[in-house]
Amino acid sequence: MQTGTFFTLPRDVDADLDKWLEPFLDETGRSTRRKWAPLYVRGLLGPDGPKSIQPMAARLGLPGHDQLHHFVTSPAWDDAPLWRVLAEQADRQVGGEDAVLVVDDTGNPKKGTASVGVAPQYCGELGKTANCQVLVSLTLARGEVPVPVGLRLFLPVAWTDDPDRCAAAGVPEAARTAQTKPEIALAEIDRLIEAGLHFHCVLADAGYGSSPVFRQGLDERELSWAVGIACTQLVYPTTVKLRPTRTPTGRPAKHPTPNRPPQTAAAMLNKQRWRRISWRNGTKGPLSARFAAVRVRVADGPLNAENTRLPGEEVWLVGEWRDSGEKKYYLANLPKQTSLRRLAAIIKARWSCEQVHQQLKQELGLGDFEGRSWTGLHRHALMTCIAFAYLQHRRLRAAGREKKDGPRRAAPTALAA
Repeated sequence: MQTGTFFTLPRDVDADLDKWLEPFLDETGRSTRRKWAPLYVRGLLGPDGPKSIQPMAARLGLPGHDQLHHFVTSPAWDDAPLWRVLAEQADRQVGGEDAVLVVDDTGNPKKGTASVGVAPQYCGELGKTANCQVLVSLTLARGEVPVPVGLRLFLPVAWTDDPDRCAAAGVPEAARTAQTKPEIALAEIDRLIEAGLHFHCVLADAGYGSSPVFRQGLDERELSWAVGIACTQLVYPTTVKLRPTRTPTGRPAKHPTPNRPPQTAAAMLNKQRWRRISWRNGTKGPLSARFAAVRVRVADGPLNAENTRLPGEEVWLVGEWRDSGEKKYYLANLPKQTSLRRLAAIIKARWSCEQVHQQLKQELGLGDFEGRSWTGLHRHALMTCIAFAYLQHRRLRAAGREKKDGPRRAAPTALAA
């Protein structure tokens, strides 16, 4: 199916896209959606230019943009099955025991106050606080090949405290309760696990890793993880003991005291030996930094009578000392026998989500959506993820990188006119 006279895909790509989209179209229901979904994806795959609805409709040669707009904003149909199909496709491409699931967030700068979720908040794209929307993102990656599998809007308190504002933007009732980004991420992880996504480890930066709720939530789901933390995160040596552990009657003590005070992550690693580790080849040669690691118990247990956090589970504390002089710190619940080289390689695999955010915005127009509704934003985000997954499918197939061979890197680029 092809409509319009301005932008057309190469004939072989056109047929291949229709075939690849079939599992998605089977879930859209009505025939009208089966018509407009491929057109929307084609608009996103088109040449440079804004990927908002009106410019895409013009480039596709459509007589108007109303039907394309209705497809992406209509709350009359449920797109959750399409997110599930996306997870299934991503799993076929890069899922497996050596895959990682990267949790992060990305900001879309916006003017005005009417677009859903817009508020002054930190925007990673700008590196400062600005008026923007922030979406929690989840990316499945293997061998440096990423595929986005989740984008969910974070609602600031200015929105969740204003029911009328949420109603006007079409925010579902279930989403109007204030949720932190780590809580949203855990809910998305549950969705992806239910969809059958296969991965070895969850990775996240300090915005998520500094949350005990997030780390403990991953533990409860029996997931491996490696996450960033602040240098001020308190930790105990593994030799720490609690006194007393029991009362004279033999019951567990209500207010035990550690026999050693906690230290900051930075202080704990200052005593360790740092080794230079290379984790992959970049465009200018091997990428490397100095790393150090030690087993610790994180100070994220219950508070005692002295208002001190008791030691929690034993994990790895890892430090990265970059050539610029900057130091980064991480926690990981990976096995005790994990080598420093393996720890470094897993931690640095988080880089792939930055590639995804860049491609989604610069080539597929994630931030170009001009509508104001919850449904419209999330459906536009879904379609950009589908377009990204299709480009990854094309590049992996062209390179002959079958899943069993362990693909290295494939950065999708939009299709030229």
